[in-house]
Amino acid sequence: MRASSPSRFVDRFYTSEEGLAAHFRQRSRQSAFRGSGPAAARAWVARARKVFGNLLGLPFFKRCPPKPKKVGAVELDGLLREEWRIQTEPGVWMPYYLFVPRDGRRAPRSLVLCLHGHGSAGKWAPAGRTDIPEMRETIAKHRYAYGVQIARAGFVTACPDARGFGERREPALQNDRANAGRLTSSSCHNLMLAGAPLGLTVQGMWTWDLMRLLDHLARDPRIDASRTGCAGLSGGGMQSLDLAALDTRVKAAVVSGYFYGVRESLQIQNQHCACNLVPRLWEHFDMGDIGALAAPRGLFIETGDKDPLNGKSLRNVTSQVALARKVFKALGAERNLRHHVFAGEHRWDGERSIPWLQKMLFAANA
Repeated sequence: MRASSPSRFVDRFYTSEEGLAAHFRQRSRQSAFRGSGPAAARAWVARARKVFGNLLGLPFFKRCPPKPKKVGAVELDGLLREEWRIQTEPGVWMPYYLFVPRDGRRAPRSLVLCLHGHGSAGKWAPAGRTDIPEMRETIAKHRYAYGVQIARAGFVTACPDARGFGERREPALQNDRANAGRLTSSSCHNLMLAGAPLGLTVQGMWTWDLMRLLDHLARDPRIDASRTGCAGLSGGGMQSLDLAALDTRVKAAVVSGYFYGVRESLQIQNQHCACNLVPRLWEHFDMGDIGALAAPRGLFIETGDKDPLNGKSLRNVTSQVALARKVFKALGAERNLRHHVFAGEHRWDGERSIPWLQKMLFAANA
């Protein structure tokens, strides 16, 4: 209960903050790792991964033929940008860009999925579409064109539209001719209201689609599917984190601007997007527990020291890194967990994470 009210009509407000905080203290992290040693850590990862996948609603999704269709291709400076779409569920389609370096090096190459966050118009931001005037500000502000940056570092990169963004916006937010702001908006709220009563979550939809994208891209002779990574900022960091936690084909994941204690950053700061809503998630896990599911594979966390999503201080971030590190250490893979704090706000950095991806995913003979 807050001490005073700014209202002209009531003396104070009677909120649910204290009650929700009590629920969090009493019931959170019931599925956290509390053992020691490699055997206990391996058993926990297998068990907790199943719990996490069930919370996202993954058992409810149905496989289908991808029916890939190439929409077009554009030659850029040293890159080929292809435009594709595939089917991820019956009647559900995912558009994506594929960037292929044209530097004369032989195929197959390592693959990195470059996943967008909010305010991105979907794949247009990581694909660096500054030729679209509405995209220039957000790409510059958030250093968003990491799909291009990572491709120029020698990877094949895929930049998909997540459900609710870009070409996948739901009807209520499609008409950007009438309202230009809808171009960079998301339909997460609409998808959550429609899906949650069916046991589906937005994060589950996104993770399922990315898994199906990996299935499809594994058949591309230009790609070495055994050397796959993912990277993303903000909501793209969420996608990268969830995919790495649940799909062991991901050998290295970069999570930028989305790794912090959920109590400070998502429960108290509860004005964020509905894509963060997974019923009963915090009863089982905090962010560090989800990151631990990537062990013993590679996990790189980027944090801006002035990012308002961090919570009250960087301690809210480092405490979660410590939770993940406990499992990495138990599995003898502590070196595969990295945390870089850079000077800046809520944006992609890449200064250390892209060289790390090269180290983790490039074969000796690439």
